Amino acid sequence: MSEKKYPFNNSDSEWKENLSELEYHVLRNKGTEAPYKGTYTDFIDAGFYYCKGCDVQLFSSEQKFQSSCGWPSFDNELESANIEQIQDNSMGMRRTEIVCGNCGSHLGHIFDDGPTATGQRYCVNSISLVHKKIKLNY
Repeated sequence: MSEKKYPFNNSDSEWKENLSELEYHVLRNKGTEAPYKGTYTDFIDAGFYYCKGCDVQLFSSEQKFQSSCGWPSFDNELESANIEQIQDNSMGMRRTEIVCGNCGSHLGHIFDDGPTATGQRYCVNSISLVHKKIKLNY
């Protein structure tokens, strides 16, 4: 994990205590969950998506689209301050990693092949997210 200090900053032991082994692998060690296995891959309920590591709001269900890539895909983020983009040259590829701007947890990668007007595809690990339904006050 990066040495950068984020506003939400758990110790490594706190992360291990609060995350499952797979969550820790993905969020803290930049792992990837298996394609087509994540909870939110085909999930369509209205609401917002939050960082599993620190509960900061990242995406809206209105930004989500079906990409058939095996992971949840979004065409934009809610607030640019909540997601940090980092150049990733690992695995013999040149990509842009996205991490939570509040806690530094790995979310996935962003690509310039999205089908909407933004042209972007935020390819995110389901395990990095928590969905919360929109609460209507009638």
